[in-house]
Parts: sequence; C-alpha cells; structure tokens
Amino acid sequence: MTEQLKPWRGIHVASALQFNDDLSVDYDGFAEHVQWLAASGMHGITPNGSLGEYQTLTAEERARVVTTAVEAAPDGFHVMPGVAAYGALETRRWVEQAAESGAHSVLLLPPNVYRADKAAIVEHYRIAAEVGIPIVAYNNPFDTKIDLSPALLAELHAEGHIVAVKEFTGDVRRAYEIAELAPDLDLLVGTDDVVLELGLAGAVGWIAGYPNALPTASLELYNLATSGDPADIAKALPMYRDVHSLLRWDSKTEFVQAIKLSMDVAGRKGGTCRPPRSPLAPEVAEQVVADTKNVLAKGYK
Repeated sequence: MTEQLKPWRGIHVASALQFNDDLSVDYDGFAEHVQWLAASGMHGITPNGSLGEYQTLTAEERARVVTTAVEAAPDGFHVMPGVAAYGALETRRWVEQAAESGAHSVLLLPPNVYRADKAAIVEHYRIAAEVGIPIVAYNNPFDTKIDLSPALLAELHAEGHIVAVKEFTGDVRRAYEIAELAPDLDLLVGTDDVVLELGLAGAVGWIAGYPNALPTASLELYNLATSGDPADIAKALPMYRDVHSLLRWDSKTEFVQAIKLSMDVAGRKGGTCRPPRSPLAPEVAEQVVADTKNVLAKGYK
C-alpha cells in the first residue's frame, strides 16, 4: 500500500463531541466541526475516543456519531472511529459498524477493565482484524492497565492484526524500540505534548486533541516536526515552547474539560461534558483560560 493510500497517517483529530443544553448530542454541531477541521487542513478525525466521551453515549448515539462523521467528511478526509469495548465480541460489532458506515480505519484499545494476559490481548486484536478494516492499536496503560509493549506490538503487527500504534505512554524512548522490532509498523503520536519528540523519532501521524481549538498551528507544528529537515526542527522548537503549556493539558485527567474550554476561548463550541466529568475547579479553569489566551495572543490559531 502506498503512503497516499494509508488513511491512518497524518493528523487525525481526536474530536470533542458537542452537546445541547439538555446534554443530548448536538449532531449538527458535530457535523459542522468535522467540516471545519477538514477545511482547516486536518487529514482526518477520530470520533468516539475518550475526548468524544464515548463511554457516556448510548449504543444508538455512538453509532450515529460515526455515521455523522462519515457523512460530513469531504473527499480525502479520513474517519478513524474508536471501537473500544470490554470484550472482543462487542469490539468486533463496533468495528463492523465503522466499516459498514464507510470509515477508513479504526482505533482499538486492548480489552477495557479486564487485565488480560498476552494470549487474550492477541486474540482480542485477531477477532477485530477479521472484519478487514485497518486497525490502529492504542497503547494507553494508564486507563486500561495493559501495556502494549514494543515486543507485543511487533507480534500483533507480524500476525497482520494492526497497521499502526497510537503511543500514549509519553515515553519517547519506545519509538526506537518499536522501529527496531517492527520497522513497518507506523508510529502515531498519542499525546500532544510529545509531538516534537516523536516527530523526530519517525512518527507518521498524530491523533491529536488540541487541533479541536488550534488546527492551523497544530498542522504547522506537525509538518515541521516530521519533515526530517534540521532547519524545520530549528523553526519548530520556539513554536513548540510557545504552545507547550497548552499541549500539556492533553495529558492531564481533566483533558476533556480543558480542551473543550480552550475551544470555547478560541471561538469554537466546546461546551459542557456529560457526567461523570464535572466542571473544572475555578483555579484549574482559570489556568486553562490563561494558557489558551496566551497562545492565541502570540498569533497561533
């Protein structure tokens, strides 16, 4: 498959999900957001991730979010839904729903909650891969309590179950071990505050939170970080320092509320979250607002 035909590459925005005042899903607002991200130069969108509050959605809402994204996406703009579930059978149903809706790839955590052993993890991805749509593994041991180690990722890739990994640990050293053990496995940046480091290490994609508020700056930073040109890295570094205080919110417990608040400050609809995510404490909200305004004041958007 040529690089142009690998729809999991580039920046996929881990999309926030807009709600109405009664906390019903604002599908029209979400569709407009998909179109705005595409017009802003993003390569794709990842609905039904943690930032999209998928755990709080009904099955009907979750399915409609995927179909809304696919219907709103212009040609060339790729949709990579999250398909996480407690077990492989439910996961497979979400993979099938994504494929039937016209999604281009899916993002898959290992089993949620259950601390599966290696054999169970491999089986989880094997069952999902039977559907036939490309699978990006999502390594988030903080939430799942399962670490997709470089060796395990290499095994999953060798068996044809995954095409890439969203690496969320923040440990940039892993990029080099993954490249050694599975040189054809695509590395995707998984947390916003290591985009420069993983770009240098060979990442070919970024599943990103802050482009929900700052797509233009995020695209420029990604292009500079991944070009391989030392002059671009020199240009990226001061920009990275300018925005890093904001990007760090993507790695914090309150990241959903923080990114939605940054969207509001930047003139996009972020809005409220569904329970159990409660409003930010006043001092935390003040810091998010201050960090966002500081970045906007420097001309980033």
